[in-house]
Amino acid sequence: MMERLEATPSEPFSSSGPEIARATEMPKSTVREYFESAVVTVIMALFGMTFVVQAVKVPTGSMQNNILIGDHLLVNKFIFAERREGLFWRLFPYRDVRRGDVVVFKYPQNPEVNYVKRVIGLPGEAVEIRGTRVFVNERELPEHRLYVQNPRFDAEDSALQIVREEPSPEGARYRVYWESYHAERGGVDFPSGGRYAVGRPFLIPEHAYFVMGDNRDDSEDSRFWGTVPREYIVGRALVVYWSYDERAAAAHGGNLLLRILRHTRWKRVGTLIR
Repeated sequence: MMERLEATPSEPFSSSGPEIARATEMPKSTVREYFESAVVTVIMALFGMTFVVQAVKVPTGSMQNNILIGDHLLVNKFIFAERREGLFWRLFPYRDVRRGDVVVFKYPQNPEVNYVKRVIGLPGEAVEIRGTRVFVNERELPEHRLYVQNPRFDAEDSALQIVREEPSPEGARYRVYWESYHAERGGVDFPSGGRYAVGRPFLIPEHAYFVMGDNRDDSEDSRFWGTVPREYIVGRALVVYWSYDERAAAAHGGNLLLRILRHTRWKRVGTLIR
């Protein structure tokens, strides 16, 4: 907000030379300070967007309920970056991509678009999906499976409605969601969509990763278009800095500010992505 400055002199105006000089210098100094501050802010923002973090918006439900439609995420870009020489770059905690990481990456079929999925398979591993179960090198991946009525139906709060839950196996680090008909078949394997790793092992190439959405029946992922090259990975999803239910806001209409206040999911702000 800009303040309106008004002259309220308490003394008669003096036209002496030094006072005029001081009066004309002050605005220039103030303008210069604001300009320098703005330049520094822009540089820091560009540095952050380039090397450290990036903000992305989630437009689809492929990662529900762990990530909701309308979540705005900060992405840690440096964690998977190539190591650089110099003392400054040694301050950053680099590491390799791990199974279970939620990553943001360039969609292999259109690198201008960013996707967010979970890493399931690493380079050189064999992945196979049998019904609702995922096997890596012939060993079942421990996942906490929940079943929902309709994974493609986005409720007003964009959360899936859980109708059944399996016991969480030992070692499970995250939840995945399948449509309820999988559970109703009494454990009989029913193939999921896609053509890679579905019903038969798929060998992941070197320097590539097999990724899947947590909302398994509403996610186009590596089952459909293959693996993600290492160089396409932007970073690791870190935290929800803002979450906004656009569908509910559009349905209710009204003042923009009130819509933002009313339909921001305040409880999700600050949620860590796991």
